[in-house]
Amino acid sequence: MTPSHRHEFVTRSSRTVYEGAILALRVDDVEMPGGRTARREVVEHHGAVAVVARDDEGRIAMVRQYRHPIGRRLLELPAGLLDGGPDEDPLTAAQRELAEETDLAADRWRVLVDLAVSPGFTDEALRVYLAEGLHHLDAAEREDEEADMVLEWVPLADAVNLALSGEIVNATAAAGVLAAAAAAASDRPLRSTDAPWQDQPTAFAARK
Repeated sequence: MTPSHRHEFVTRSSRTVYEGAILALRVDDVEMPGGRTARREVVEHHGAVAVVARDDEGRIAMVRQYRHPIGRRLLELPAGLLDGGPDEDPLTAAQRELAEETDLAADRWRVLVDLAVSPGFTDEALRVYLAEGLHHLDAAEREDEEADMVLEWVPLADAVNLALSGEIVNATAAAGVLAAAAAAASDRPLRSTDAPWQDQPTAFAARK
């Protein structure tokens, strides 16, 4: 099938069955090839950002944080939701999350990788930044799970080994670590912070 004759997946009807604090569940009836209509459940979610903050020694700042849905602490990248409204700038959000979770700021920022987290059922997408030229800030106040969060400095090569051995299982952290290692081994330039983000979700933020 040529690109000009590819099927257009038209949504024939849509209804919201749940709307909560950080997500909504929408049910769409979508026209399939051949004319049949299929029902698709879609979780609308805020977009998110994460940061691979690398110091001059090649270490990255990671946080160990309790995640209630799986009941244990995970080694992750500093990250957070774009929950400041549909016009929130992703870079500003990434800078805020880095400061709030690690008490760090960075002089140099680039886009490392963009992720569609689980596109089979959710529009959640995430942009991972590489931050360098780090310097320390005054300690931030933290609450809830973040009050229990611990900062760990991990050499990038060690983080790669932790991802490949199954110790780092957070998808964002694994993707960010491996992308950082690939970028370090490549002469391909990274994108600037104003690079287009095609899949940045807006549906849930637009509800607020």
